[in-house]
Amino acid sequence: MSAEKIYGTPYGTIHYWTEEFHTNKHWLIFLPGLTADHHLFDKQIEGLKDKYNCLVWDAPAHGTSRPFALNFSLFDMADYLHEILNKEEIERFILVGQSLGGYIAQVYMERYPQESSGFISIDSCPMQQTYYTRMELFLLKHTKGMYLSIPWNWLIKWGTEGTAVSRYGRQLMKQTMETYEKREYCELADHGYRILSEAIATKGKFDISCPVLLLCGEKDGAGSAKRYNRQWSKQSGYPLIWLAGAGHNANTDVPEKVNELIDDFAQKCVS
Repeated sequence: MSAEKIYGTPYGTIHYWTEEFHTNKHWLIFLPGLTADHHLFDKQIEGLKDKYNCLVWDAPAHGTSRPFALNFSLFDMADYLHEILNKEEIERFILVGQSLGGYIAQVYMERYPQESSGFISIDSCPMQQTYYTRMELFLLKHTKGMYLSIPWNWLIKWGTEGTAVSRYGRQLMKQTMETYEKREYCELADHGYRILSEAIATKGKFDISCPVLLLCGEKDGAGSAKRYNRQWSKQSGYPLIWLAGAGHNANTDVPEKVNELIDDFAQKCVS
């Protein structure tokens, strides 16, 4: 990636990176999942930067965007992203969000409709409250104690083996987790789940006016992601592609396949 850039807020500084070689070309905006950093999309940027302009960030309180006060909502994150895209004068773009990144993308499209040319969800889930049970929303708000009760080495093992199935994907997630202290990681994870629950509880429509592609790993074991994706596709009509040999971080497990699908989808969006 090119040299990193920064966007300052009253609560911390957000770091992001761009690859821009194509005048008037579409942008791919990569949004990593909860506790992951910009390296989650290294394989995508490496494989697609010759065709598209690319931007990836470390979300607030993630990666190099630390320290950052844990006082933001998903709506704040969408607003920060909007301000960064305005700063970079990016107008034609496709949002590519993995897990939490997919939620941020949906909130972005709720707040700023008609801006995105397309949306690719990678092992993320819908935002409409009708998909979730009361118990699921309750549990999202009460994870901190459970996380803190687990020894750090077990959490790292669970976090790496539970999100990726490939050697590359697991090693990348392990390296990322080891950049956090245990309490910092637990508080960030708890905050992420809680603001997701709060955003879902707003009962927003979260209608998407641009083309959508759902990608989900066949071995995704994160919560009920596979069930949500089946329901999401069935109720919305959005195409859903199951990725063989991939877990929750599917883009790190089968990067070449994901890159091919992103490229095919993007070509249809920009034609």
